[in-house]
Amino acid sequence: MAMAPVWAEMAVVGRIARTHGIRGQVIVNPETDFPRERFRVGAELFAERGGTVQPMRISSVRFHRDRPVMGLEGVETMTAAAALAGLELRIPASQLRPLPAGTFYHHDLIGCQVETGEGRPVGVVKDVETAFGGSRLVVEGAAGEILVPLVADICRTIDPGRRRIVIAPPDGLLDLNARSG
Repeated sequence: MAMAPVWAEMAVVGRIARTHGIRGQVIVNPETDFPRERFRVGAELFAERGGTVQPMRISSVRFHRDRPVMGLEGVETMTAAAALAGLELRIPASQLRPLPAGTFYHHDLIGCQVETGEGRPVGVVKDVETAFGGSRLVVEGAAGEILVPLVADICRTIDPGRRRIVIAPPDGLLDLNARSG
């Protein structure tokens, strides 16, 4: 019997947004640059329910406005699909494709220590938010969350292997973007 993958060591590829129709389909908000590769018939994804990592196999899929509308094996009713709303969908990190130099998967950045070029600690990356304007690091600092744009001019050194990010914040950025947690 194969061992279930360890949830914390898996990569997020999407989140179930809501049901679609009455036959148990769900709409997924993808969190991957490769949605047609990740969300295809026969692909196995994992979700955590009640503290248990459970496999889910895609039985049907079509894309509507760049979001997958999927059927999952064993999910046949709207009620069963509704119970899945909000669940993260993950895959084992071993299934990720290599990225070009200078690009990173979000999970590689979470947990990195952030400091200024002068060595002043800023905090720890707790999330990476992606919006239309680009990505930003959500850093948990001593005074709450700090939002740091994930751009080369500010994030000068990104070293996931050493769990370290060195930033050169413009004047006022660390105070301006602080938001209370």
